[in-house]
Amino acid sequence: MSKTSSKSHILMFPYPAQGHMLPLLDLAHELHVRGVPITILVTPKNLPKLNTLLAKHPSINTLVLPFPNHPLIPAGIENVQDLPPNYFLPMMHAMSELYNPILEWFRGCTCPPTAIVSDFFLGWTQVLAVELGIPRVVFSPSGAMALSVTSLLWRDLPEIGNGDDENVMFEFGNVPNSPSFPWWQLSPIYRNYKQGDKQSEFIREEMLANLVSWGMVFNTFDELESVYLDHLRKHFWVERVLAIGPLQPVKGDNDAERGGSNSVVTSGITAWLDGCPDHSVVYVCFGSQAVLSNKQMEELASGLEISGTRFIWCVKDPTMGHKKNEYGVIPSGFENRMEGKGLVIRGWAPQVLVLSHQAIGSFLTHCGWNSVLESLIAGVPMLAWPMGADQYVNATLLVDRMGVAARVCEGAGAIPNAYELAQELAKSVSENNITRRARAVELSKAALATVKEGGNSCKSLDTLIEDLDHELATRKSQEMITGGSFGCNGVATIHD
Repeated sequence: MSKTSSKSHILMFPYPAQGHMLPLLDLAHELHVRGVPITILVTPKNLPKLNTLLAKHPSINTLVLPFPNHPLIPAGIENVQDLPPNYFLPMMHAMSELYNPILEWFRGCTCPPTAIVSDFFLGWTQVLAVELGIPRVVFSPSGAMALSVTSLLWRDLPEIGNGDDENVMFEFGNVPNSPSFPWWQLSPIYRNYKQGDKQSEFIREEMLANLVSWGMVFNTFDELESVYLDHLRKHFWVERVLAIGPLQPVKGDNDAERGGSNSVVTSGITAWLDGCPDHSVVYVCFGSQAVLSNKQMEELASGLEISGTRFIWCVKDPTMGHKKNEYGVIPSGFENRMEGKGLVIRGWAPQVLVLSHQAIGSFLTHCGWNSVLESLIAGVPMLAWPMGADQYVNATLLVDRMGVAARVCEGAGAIPNAYELAQELAKSVSENNITRRARAVELSKAALATVKEGGNSCKSLDTLIEDLDHELATRKSQEMITGGSFGCNGVATIHD
């Protein structure tokens, strides 16, 4: 890894949802070890998420601003681990209320940041960056194919048409390989758009603002999504589109504590996996948001039992908006019958550790982008059950383009057939899955190589820093000519 002494000082602003925040913190680590001074903006309840990063890099500063009041958001809901999906729209709107507090802090800062790196759900920071006269870099925790599709939606505003048929297909002929999706699989944020509605128009402006930013960085890699990265470069107005992934947890980071607590100690999980043959275990996990209904739980449990496969099943407890007696209940007697055959984890699973174990043969996943990358890094083929957001696009990439997954179900409310699911589960850890496993291993090698010295993603990160430093030098030269004052280099000392 190349190390530099950067002249830039970056304000990093994650969106307060677990799948968005964790990879941006991993990016903060990668930038800081390259000599870039960093300040991270968070709200108070999310500050503990920085503990591991700050312990490793005490020179990283924090700017802690109170979470804005919003009539549709209960107090304290901005906790990254428990953010319900139905709060995304008001959350995006509420976060924009930090515009003036950031502006006030910036103007009173002795050594203000010279660039902003912010999540794509914080498009209003593009306007802020323009007002401050500094570049803004969009961080996308989703893949390039997903952003290609959603960007066209927000730009062109296609409607469902007459009849309100949610199965009507939308074709994206301008996107490489011409993917198509039924209306119900498009971004739920887009499907809720209402022309003229204040909140809807705000969201659209946010999304379009991303497309005129100084740069865009993706937690992806060229060998996985080069054609979609090229599409974004050619068809939108962003000056720089860079693949800088797959971002990985900081070495030494305790994966067991990375997202929360679980019912099984890490050593117990490892010991159980050590007793299983290679590629014999199905890992089942649907991320930090999805909670299965009891009927879904019953069919999944039956599928696991009928298949006869070994498994690790991560079960998420009901959160806000879910009735406890209707969601997340493991069928009575299932764990006793499966003793020795399967391991049930309640809460957060140490996913990176699990996927990297040689006993894991496949991963039944919702196709959230972080899970996709973690599976590819580990060389584990997938069984796709997309449930929302960008997951249908991700599943299309994995199944139809890359050949590392098979579809087993689609939809947050879909109920799989236990016998059909059992066949796919058994196949995924058998010799019949050898082709997908070989392809997954091939992509794993590419993913690990690209982040090493000389790899494309490693070079892209270096390029990002060099371009930001060049931009800073150019702006300073211009201000010297005009008699302005750009400010000093270095890291501001922040007092909360």
